[in-house]
Amino acid sequence: MNLIILLIVGGVVGWLASLIMRTDAQQGILLNIVVGIVGAVLAGLILSPLIGTPPITSGVISLPSIIVSLVGAVILLAAVNLIRRGRMR
Repeated sequence: MNLIILLIVGGVVGWLASLIMRTDAQQGILLNIVVGIVGAVLAGLILSPLIGTPPITSGVISLPSIIVSLVGAVILLAAVNLIRRGRMR
């Protein structure tokens, strides 16, 4: 059951991050889920020790954990966009 909740919340977090970074037209639902979960893992490694709030991958689904995971997903999309732009030029 936790896996299903993680996939749903990860998809929503990835979708919100893609809307913030304006990459929603380039991604599908599967990539939104991947971005949300990988962003949550990044947030767990980078932001959680600084803030003290666990990401959604820890099993705690709360507003602070969703915000931390969203920030991690936005950072991930920003890094991907930076790398993608660097290669195209």
